[in-house]
Amino acid sequence: MPRISRRKLLHSTAGAAAMTSGGLAAILASGRAPAYAQGTQIHWLKWNDYVPAADVLLRNQMLGEAQKALGFKINLETIGLNDLQARATAAIQAQSGADIIMAFNNNAQLYTESTVDVSDVCEEIAAKQGGFYDLSKAQSHDGKKWVAVPYCIIGTMIAYRKSWFDEIGVTKFPETWDAYREVGKKLKAKGRPLGQSLGHTVGDAPAFAYPLLWSFGGREVEADGKTVKLNSKETVESIKFMTAFWKDAHDEGGLAWDDSNNNRAFLSGTISSTLNGASIYIEALRKPDQYQTEKGVQIKTDIQHAPLPKGAQGQYGVHPFQNHMVMGYSKNQKAAKDFLRWFHSPEVYEKWFIVQQGYATGPTKSWEDHKIWDKDPVMAPYRVAGRLGRVYGYAGPAGQKAAEVLSKYIVVDMYAKAVQGMPAEDAAKWADGEVKKIYGA
Repeated sequence: MPRISRRKLLHSTAGAAAMTSGGLAAILASGRAPAYAQGTQIHWLKWNDYVPAADVLLRNQMLGEAQKALGFKINLETIGLNDLQARATAAIQAQSGADIIMAFNNNAQLYTESTVDVSDVCEEIAAKQGGFYDLSKAQSHDGKKWVAVPYCIIGTMIAYRKSWFDEIGVTKFPETWDAYREVGKKLKAKGRPLGQSLGHTVGDAPAFAYPLLWSFGGREVEADGKTVKLNSKETVESIKFMTAFWKDAHDEGGLAWDDSNNNRAFLSGTISSTLNGASIYIEALRKPDQYQTEKGVQIKTDIQHAPLPKGAQGQYGVHPFQNHMVMGYSKNQKAAKDFLRWFHSPEVYEKWFIVQQGYATGPTKSWEDHKIWDKDPVMAPYRVAGRLGRVYGYAGPAGQKAAEVLSKYIVVDMYAKAVQGMPAEDAAKWADGEVKKIYGA
């Protein structure tokens, strides 16, 4: 057999590569990644972002950049936030659907047996970006593996009309629930009630109800994650407070509100404050001439942010969380993971992060240091949202059972039933019974 020189071998293999793919030089010259797999496409299902410019950026720029970098197409589908869980459940039952599905709060814990282990992606992101917040891990890790890739944390604060508070002599946002109730009574008497959802909506209603419960000392389960403790003196006291607070200070139509109703009510001048992400303020910045006060001033100049008030047992908050599941039925699992790895690289994620303007912050600690937080003092309170707040299920873990309690709106309904007339003791007893069905207590 004749001996083949190294030069000849390289020449012949390069020629073969050229015949099949145009050669390495051609690939480099094109600036494109080699084909991932002919016809590969990723279906990504997520919510309609409350910062619309972020979805515009994805569709008009970033997904094209992803296709160029990765060699396959990403088809983005967006739907209403409250429809995400139903779509995920239906896709798992049918074993067909989007390759990547967004989950909210700890909902990914419901699907741990139906999602792909994404520990390799998460560990790579964490190593390069200062590690994930405890909040991110609690929502996305089941104790053995990462079941979803953390996407972002949406800080929640009370947005309020500063001039309206000033008019009743309140120049500093009230620090306690009792003080907030008194302020709300005065504002409602002037036709400017507080606005809050107590309906079946994923974001605002539970983000209000759970911290209220905790601040009075109530909790759904003990730290052992087994002993249900919702029917307690502390819980009953929180319900009695909320019943009076609702009647005295709130727009009582909030029982039917979703996560967008309070945004519209605030911007139209029908409520004076509401618990929300920063989307109200960001929308006011985006359309300054459209949203004005009753005095013809741009409403963006009259919005301030503050945390939820303190109760007898402390001050707490919930900051809604989003992550992405790679579905077990997907035939494109590697491609889906590669896309999420690409999207969360700092130079790529930053583009999306900047457009969010602080409404959503990164799930890793490094994003606290971004220069965007120095631009607007009104947004500054959202900077450290990832560090603060409790997870749903406290004092137990944010696992499957806590996720089921949340998804069934048991804590929210406990307060909703009471403000509609059910005695506080009966509302607590009902909710305790529903939670026990889930925890098997």
